[in-house]
Amino acid sequence: MPLTGTPLAAPVRTADLLRRGLESGADSPALVTLGSRMTWRELDAAATNLAGNLLALGLRPGDRIASLMPNRIGLLIHYIACMRAGLVAVLLNYRYMPPEIDRALEVSGAAMLLAHAERDRDLAGSRLAGRLKYGQITFEAHEDRRTSFEALAAAPTGSGLPTPDPTAAAFILFTSGSTGPAKGVSHSLESIGWLLASTAAGWELSGRDVVLPGSSLSHLGGLARSLAALSVGARVLVAKTFDDHELLNMLREGRPTVLGILPAALSSLVRSRSAVRQDFHSLRLCVCSSDRVPRQLAREFTELTSLLINESFGMTEAGLIAINPPSGTIKQGSVGRVAPGTTLSIRDRDGKEVPTGDQGVLWVKSQSLTIGYWNDATATVATISDGWLDTGDIMRADRDGYLYFCGRKKQIIVYDGSNIAPQEVEEALLEHDAVESAGVVGVPDLLHGEKVCAFVTIRESAVRPTMQALIEFTRARVGYKAPETIVFLKEMPFSSAGKVDRTVLKRMAAPDRSAG
Repeated sequence: MPLTGTPLAAPVRTADLLRRGLESGADSPALVTLGSRMTWRELDAAATNLAGNLLALGLRPGDRIASLMPNRIGLLIHYIACMRAGLVAVLLNYRYMPPEIDRALEVSGAAMLLAHAERDRDLAGSRLAGRLKYGQITFEAHEDRRTSFEALAAAPTGSGLPTPDPTAAAFILFTSGSTGPAKGVSHSLESIGWLLASTAAGWELSGRDVVLPGSSLSHLGGLARSLAALSVGARVLVAKTFDDHELLNMLREGRPTVLGILPAALSSLVRSRSAVRQDFHSLRLCVCSSDRVPRQLAREFTELTSLLINESFGMTEAGLIAINPPSGTIKQGSVGRVAPGTTLSIRDRDGKEVPTGDQGVLWVKSQSLTIGYWNDATATVATISDGWLDTGDIMRADRDGYLYFCGRKKQIIVYDGSNIAPQEVEEALLEHDAVESAGVVGVPDLLHGEKVCAFVTIRESAVRPTMQALIEFTRARVGYKAPETIVFLKEMPFSSAGKVDRTVLKRMAAPDRSAG
């Protein structure tokens, strides 16, 4: 029987996104960084100005405008302006290099690009960035000859704004590409409205909160958390980077009540020599998503803060899918219960629901689902059937309806006919005091089908164990699933979503490669 979350009364009206904040305190801070802040009134004016001035440049509703931006207040202004103008915001990961930038611009058919001035050199190497129909807008530019974001957001416009089609595409976000080329996930104002309502309800946000998204605003997680917070009148803290120094200062000065963060950033934060319990005193909730939280990291976080990590699960295609209820029971190791407004089904390879406790592929149905992959009907049909999205993720549910992530369908290692989830082996490796990060992949093997190959990095102050010692340590925890080979790396590759990039590790792995 499908698992169903609490019903949602209505989506967030994106046209009235800032209404609650304007009504409760128009001159109080809405957006805050270390060193700057913007009130609700100023944010509303800047978004309206930018929307009108973008249309004045010649853009029309439905045109795509890409952004290559680090975390800045201006990026949220840009998103709100695009929604008001009926423009389609195309989010590019700030780590993208020229070939990736070109692919995203080509796939989306972007007519304009907003980019930070520090990326000028990379954009000069792009094949398409200099040939867009309406050119580029530069953020924090130091040359008057270029179109400046700051000028467009500051100059009032007398022209009225259109009424956007709520069912048309409003955002295009690219997947991390961990299982193939990145696809452009499309969301409409309507699906985004439901997605924001689900996030606000699932995180139990209110106007009394101060929210630190703690992740990139060019990904759905950071975008959804920020806009959901604004929709309920909550203040948003914008971290420009995600190193421990920046985040600790944001915690100390901004005093957030809610922190959203990725496991890699949380690890750096918790293990910072500067972090003390008092730094986390303002928090009522810490939500960690994007990848499984290692048990050792969860224990260290609780020891430091006295809080439990609230794990959640989501996808670019659907937004928030599951979360441990903030005011209810938090089960460590579980990604929580079904998110508000969402229905889930765990199925076997024949499409039949599996018994409670058994593993299967997770299917999702909600009003926040993507409206499709941009210009890729084949991928859309292959992923969405009858209103249900095939996530490709392996899950199981307990009797209380709590979900447990067991791995990606495409990343499962098949050893002698048995399925091995990379995450389970990685977690065992991370229990070793010396291991900082771990990634596990399968490599072809004539005898077993696939064998387990692990990659690890070692903590700076730790003595590196031998490969055999680490294999035995892991075997004591996961038995036959332990790796046969371990490669020691200086730096672990991470995907644009902050996950261990197993695609890169797969390329690095070879049957005869080893290190000791």
